[in-house]
Amino acid sequence: MPQNSPEPYEPVLSAEVRAALSAGLPVVALESTIIAHGLPRPRNLTVARELEGLVRSTGAVPATVAVLDGRAHVGLGEDQLERVAGSPAVRKLGHRDLAPALAAGASGATTVSATAFLAARAGVGVFATGGLGGVHREWAADQDESADLRLLARTGITVVCAGVKSVLDIPATLQRLETLGVCVVGYGTKHFPGFYLSSSGKPVDWTVQSPGEVVEVIRAKEALGRPASALIVANPVPEADQLDPALHDRVLAEALDACRERGISGQGVTPFLLDQLMRRTGGASLEANLAAVRGNVTLAARIAVAAAEAT
Repeated sequence: MPQNSPEPYEPVLSAEVRAALSAGLPVVALESTIIAHGLPRPRNLTVARELEGLVRSTGAVPATVAVLDGRAHVGLGEDQLERVAGSPAVRKLGHRDLAPALAAGASGATTVSATAFLAARAGVGVFATGGLGGVHREWAADQDESADLRLLARTGITVVCAGVKSVLDIPATLQRLETLGVCVVGYGTKHFPGFYLSSSGKPVDWTVQSPGEVVEVIRAKEALGRPASALIVANPVPEADQLDPALHDRVLAEALDACRERGISGQGVTPFLLDQLMRRTGGASLEANLAAVRGNVTLAARIAVAAAEAT
């Protein structure tokens, strides 16, 4: 698709991404929410450049996804990356927000659900992120569940992540993924990762040991055909880089108590818990998050390269 596509609501591919897809070269989608809303300035721009550099160093092409002035972009130039990182007007867009954002000419950073949707629509088959959303604690009372899960249940893309955020209900999330028919494989592990932690303590049914094995699963899924759904490659943060498990558990328990005492509920719970973890671990949770993201981006690039070589 040309950069000046006449279709106003179709994703605009950067020249580099368009050329790579046309030539069958490996491409990795990256979300932009971590840039606009997940990290302090100016470190967010440094990390954005670093993640794109990790993809390139592995032999693939990065495709950071965002919406700018009502146009969805798959692959950003340097000026666009700086805008996403530096503008306080950049909104946070999930899949449900894309239509009104495009219609209104808005700008926003894409979450997991929006990034997966736009990347798959553009023909990008591999996506790297930090942690997925999932089923929230106290789900029985408020029915709060991330839009990521249903979107991934109907989007054929491979998502490399460090599990789901540890402040969520991980057993319920795994059960929900099973119900929705979303395949989960552990990368080099028999346990589902816990985002900041290498292991949540919950087992996974299938384990792969190499990018080539992931590609074989992708090929088998494609051969089976519909219904299309995502393949989640759960890649644990290295133990040396994880948040201290005892510190994590203590701070999370105290933050949950504070949440109840303050009457925080619904969509306000997760941001509060994540903020408490960052503040009360002296920033260690943020460093574990970034270690996980770096590992996921590198692995996603290796999978994309292996997939391109297999075709």
